[in-house]
Amino acid sequence: MGKKDKRPKRVNIKKERQRLIKEKKKLLPKQDLQVDKKATKKIDIRLEKETRLYWVRAISGALSGLIGRLLFDLYGWRLLIWMLCFWIITPFFVSFIVYKYEYDKEEWSWKNIIKPGIGIFFLLFMIVTVITHTFLAFL
Repeated sequence: MGKKDKRPKRVNIKKERQRLIKEKKKLLPKQDLQVDKKATKKIDIRLEKETRLYWVRAISGALSGLIGRLLFDLYGWRLLIWMLCFWIITPFFVSFIVYKYEYDKEEWSWKNIIKPGIGIFFLLFMIVTVITHTFLAFL
């Protein structure tokens, strides 16, 4: 009879880890995964709405600056009031009339409509109006 080896058996960590991952996947019920997909579906829909509103705000910021300066020759306080009108009215118009989004009465808040794209609106408005004002000043 030979000597018994008292050293612990060598374990391949990668294989052991893969085996444990497979066991965990088998233990997880498939129904829980489907519930998670439905929960993220609401989030995905909300994010898609906010993304659309964001890009509408970006385009409306640039266009309102261009129209206000070129067509109506606004500057100073009148241009500020023009910007604020577009800043506040455009998202509600687009949200309720153009895209016809439906909001839950419990979750609805006017802040959810105003918030997406405030920064890009202001940035593009300022860039476009400064550039057009500079060109008009040199003409």
